[in-house]
Amino acid sequence: MKKTILTTLLATGLMATGAQADEAIELKVLGQPSATGLIMQEKEKPFFETLAERTGLPLAVNFKPLDSTGIKDVEELRTLKSGLFDVVSLRFSQVSRDEPTILGLDLVGMNPTYEAGRETVDAFGSVVDARLQERFNTKLLGVWPFGPQVLFCNAPIEKLADIKGLKVRVYDQNLAAVVESAGGIPVPLSFGEVHQSLALGVVDCAITGPSSANSAGWPEVTTHVLPLAFQMAINGYGINLDTWNRLSVTQQKTLETAFAELTDDIWEYSEELFEDAKRCNVGESPCDYNKSFNLTEVPVTEQDIAMVRDAVREISYPTWAEICDKSNPECSSQWRAALGEKLGF
Repeated sequence: MKKTILTTLLATGLMATGAQADEAIELKVLGQPSATGLIMQEKEKPFFETLAERTGLPLAVNFKPLDSTGIKDVEELRTLKSGLFDVVSLRFSQVSRDEPTILGLDLVGMNPTYEAGRETVDAFGSVVDARLQERFNTKLLGVWPFGPQVLFCNAPIEKLADIKGLKVRVYDQNLAAVVESAGGIPVPLSFGEVHQSLALGVVDCAITGPSSANSAGWPEVTTHVLPLAFQMAINGYGINLDTWNRLSVTQQKTLETAFAELTDDIWEYSEELFEDAKRCNVGESPCDYNKSFNLTEVPVTEQDIAMVRDAVREISYPTWAEICDKSNPECSSQWRAALGEKLGF
């Protein structure tokens, strides 16, 4: 039915401007790293490989995972702005140094559940989109989560406070500030570096989603997992505006519809993977999508929950707002207007 609707949209006729119906539209796509696991392998890659058939558009899609290109995740916005790729699966936390406004979608403590994450995206996503269009010649085509980010350690811990003195892998400045407040030593590392760093003792702990950790083999080099949600790991698809503007209005609408279907699918799949990987990592059943390991699950205490929840007001928002307002003077005021009431500001 969805494919029929899309095909019908296309058949209604293309606008005179933009790419014509018989013109081949080349899309160079930079995807998530293969090592991040099943969302990339089962949803993202198949979507782009079948996008022409799915939409009826005359697309020639060349899809490459990030870790096959030599491009670093922190360079994705610059890569997209330059036109080297037409579409990029943006790792929001990693590119937030280039555009801090992005991190307002996923401050530590503000998205403890999938429902909260969707509400945040609905409220603040348009602000991020406008900023990316202005500064990086990039339009957002969809936003989705890897899922709650939790703590893995190769040292015995019984609560969050036990990371005091331990080196903890982090992926953005906001998370680093919270880890530091708990007494940990934040160490910025790209995802692909973490497994070896844990094995060699470069870091003692690391934070990511249960399914991504499972796919990357983190339970092979860790012993304990604390399933406390720090962030939701929000990501999104960006398209270069020059590429976008070469499309007709009808083609644009068709592409937007396809990406909306993809991101809705990923939201649902991400939650299924999260619950499955939580069980698999500690040797519980059912374990349908991920590998079974035997980590020790550390009970989440009320004190742990309160610390992360309160981090929004006490640490993550003030830390982020100061940085973001330096590059975008309206950053924190727009965030408070969109989300402040919901979060008690």
